Amino acid sequence: MIPKVSDSELEILKIIWANGGSALYAKIMGELLKTGRAWQKNTVITLLSRLAEKGMVKAKKIGRRNEYTAIVSEKDYQAAQTQTLVNKLYEGSAKGLVATLIQRDMISPGDYEELKRFWESGAKEE
Repeated sequence: MIPKVSDSELEILKIIWANGGSALYAKIMGELLKTGRAWQKNTVITLLSRLAEKGMVKAKKIGRRNEYTAIVSEKDYQAAQTQTLVNKLYEGSAKGLVATLIQRDMISPGDYEELKRFWESGAKEE
């Protein structure tokens, strides 16, 4: 089972995933600064430690620096959280989720057509 992470932990994971699945601490801090986040060093270290405890990342020492590698892929995390959402809000019915997206105009007609073609082709997106 893939654990849920906090919004702040997810922000760090997204940086790691966007960096090919691993990132040095300095890269993580640099990317956080680019987004306007000025988190303290201890805050980021705490968040990375929590992610490691949850089995989401592992740390490796490279000289005096730490490299953090994602253990769980972005797609696997998305799938697990989507399943949790469907189970919690729609009693396991993905149809209920899709119906809500369509009825509330949360999905454009173009997206709908693209998804329809995807479904009809029987292809799996990787």
